[in-house]
Amino acid sequence: MNLRSSWVAETGQTREDTRLTQTGVTTMTNPVQVRSGILPGSYGGQYRLSGFWTFGSAAMSATVSEGRAVIQGEISEGVFPVTLTASEVVTFAPGNAQYSRIDLLVLKIYDRLYDGGQRSEATIEIIQGAAAQDPKAPAVPPRCLPLYEVTVPAGASAGNGGIPWNSSLKDLRTPVVALGGILPVEGASLPGAYPGQYQDAGGALQRWDGGAWVSYPAALGGIIPASASTTPASYTGQYRDSSDGRFQRWNGSAWVPAVPGPYFVDNRDYGDTTSTAYTSTLAGRTNNPLSLSFVAPPSKVVVIGFGCKLRSTSPEHYAYMALKLTQGTNVISDLEDDYAVVAASQHMVSVATMTRQSGLTPGATYTLTASFRVAATTPALKAGFDNTFIRVDPLP
Repeated sequence: MNLRSSWVAETGQTREDTRLTQTGVTTMTNPVQVRSGILPGSYGGQYRLSGFWTFGSAAMSATVSEGRAVIQGEISEGVFPVTLTASEVVTFAPGNAQYSRIDLLVLKIYDRLYDGGQRSEATIEIIQGAAAQDPKAPAVPPRCLPLYEVTVPAGASAGNGGIPWNSSLKDLRTPVVALGGILPVEGASLPGAYPGQYQDAGGALQRWDGGAWVSYPAALGGIIPASASTTPASYTGQYRDSSDGRFQRWNGSAWVPAVPGPYFVDNRDYGDTTSTAYTSTLAGRTNNPLSLSFVAPPSKVVVIGFGCKLRSTSPEHYAYMALKLTQGTNVISDLEDDYAVVAASQHMVSVATMTRQSGLTPGATYTLTASFRVAATTPALKAGFDNTFIRVDPLP
């Protein structure tokens, strides 16, 4: 029978039985196996992971700090717990004369039941890589937990300065926690083992939903804080406080303002026209026409404000500014004198108006374009316009 137990049989409990039935310091990867890794923690509580921290202590030697870890074997072998109770010094071989190499510092389990050797013990070892122009780290043997990659430069030795420790150590340590514990992420974020598992991804608490790590605010339907604003969105309708202080909503493909608008455009150049029909082009202006695009809100309603300073060359003839509302090639609201700003004066006067536009399609983009004319009987008459503007405010 393949069912294993521990502390039940009066005789015959094996080392495999004990390892396979441990349920303590393990982060599951499937129903039987666990993740190999190091228990988190530090003496002063300042760091996530201090176990087996390694630093250069001599030209060719490094010191490995104390720590606890678990190393998963094959599925039938169980998990091997190891503990280093005091720091240990390891020494690297001199560098190749021509090329650098990459060595692996590992925790290694020897078990003669599986490897055919004569030893059954845990060790700290250096697996030496091959020197090459483009060196690669050696493969990790079974029942090994990598701690660091160490680059050994060509010609490195105790007599010529040794290994440059500040740049040669690449930390490979990963943490594990007790079953059900929140895993502090160091290095790559690995898949979860079951829906409802949690991990601390540095800036965000995340929950495994069965296919992806979902940020904690998303799981609750809450707002992602600015401190985690780089966290990917999880669903359409999620909200966040962006890093620049704007409240945003995920629309399914991009973060957009949660409350769009207000939208505003203006032109402070003076321009004039002799046209008695509406025209969007004013003579004397570099930029024509004056237009503004906006996205309709969920309420389907916006308030439109527009105005200018205007005059006509005769106090008896009126100058008009009106707006046309379009959606693509469709005209929603055409130019009308009844909804224009209008005045008759040889002197510049300020005029403005506001109107309510309803029945819009939420999420659709609309465009307002300003046009101008003069009511005249003689073509020599002109209407002049300055400081023209358009503003759109979505209503809730």
